[in-house]
Amino acid sequence: MIDLRGVDLNLMVSLAVLLEEGNVTRAAERLHVGQPALSAQLARLRRLFDDPLLLPAPGGRGMVSTPRALALAGPLHEVLKGLEQLVRQRPDFDPRRDERVFHVAETDNASVIVGLPLIEALAREAGPGVRLALRAPDAPEAIAQLERGDVDLLIGIGDRVPGAMRSRQLLTERFVLVQRRGHPRGMGALDLETYCALTHVVVSSTGGSHSGLLDEPLAELGRRRHVALSVQQFTLLPEIVRTTDHVATLPSRLAERHAATLDCFELPFPSPLFTLHAAWHPRQHADPALRWLRTLLVTSLGQITGRDPAAP
Repeated sequence: MIDLRGVDLNLMVSLAVLLEEGNVTRAAERLHVGQPALSAQLARLRRLFDDPLLLPAPGGRGMVSTPRALALAGPLHEVLKGLEQLVRQRPDFDPRRDERVFHVAETDNASVIVGLPLIEALAREAGPGVRLALRAPDAPEAIAQLERGDVDLLIGIGDRVPGAMRSRQLLTERFVLVQRRGHPRGMGALDLETYCALTHVVVSSTGGSHSGLLDEPLAELGRRRHVALSVQQFTLLPEIVRTTDHVATLPSRLAERHAATLDCFELPFPSPLFTLHAAWHPRQHADPALRWLRTLLVTSLGQITGRDPAAP
C-alpha cells in the first residue's frame, strides 16, 4: 500500500485552486485563508513535488504553471472530484428528503421535448431540497464539463454525444407539420406540392441559414420548399406559427404540446428520424441520485405521450 501519511489532503485542495486561479491572492480568497498561509502551503507543495509549480508571469501579473503543474492539473481535479463524491454520496437517495442540485445541459430542441417533462416530474416526485439547473450545452467544452462535474447530464442528438461518456437513448422522434387553427390551407391531407408551396419557418443554429434537416430529403426528390423565415430557437416556432400563416415542421412531441392552438399533419414524404440521448461521466454511473434522475427522465417521457419513449 502506498504510504500517504506525509501528504496533507488540504494541500492538494490548495494546489487545485492555485492552478485554476494562477494568483495567490485570489486563490486565498476562494479558500478562505490568509495570503501568508497560502504562500506557506505553496512552499510545502514545491518541496513535496520538487518543482516550482507556479512562477511569476513575465508581465508581472499573476503566475504561470510549470510543465509539471500543467500535467498535475487534470488528474488532481479528477481525484478531488472523486473524493468529494465519495464523501457526499449516500448509499441511497431519497428525493423527498435529500438535497441535490442537478445540472443538465440540453439543446433548445431538447429543452422542450425532454426538459419540460422532467421539470413537471420533479415537481411531482421530489421535495424542496431537489433543484434543477438547465443550461445550453457548450459543444467544445462538453467533455470537460462532464469530467469536472459542472454538468451531471448532457442531453442531445445521438450522433453528437461524446463517445467517452456513458449514455442512454431517451427517445426516437419524427417530424410533423404544424399550422395555426383556421389556416387558409384548410384541414386536408398534405401533398408534396402543397407542402413545398407553403411559407415555412425553420430553425438555424447560426440564425443565418434558410435550410434545415428536411431540405436534404426534399432535394433528393428534386423539390424545394419555400422558407420565409429562420430563427435560432425551436421554442419560438409555435408562437410564430400560431400568429401567422407560416407553417413549421416540428418534432412530434413538441407539436403535441401545442395541440390546443396548432393543427398537426403527417409529412407527404419520408423524413429522417432523430434520437435524443442522455450522457454522463462514467465516474457518476453508480451515483444513486443520478440513477434516480435518469430513471425519472425516461419515465416522464413515457407518461407525457403514453407511449414508449424510444419509439418514433
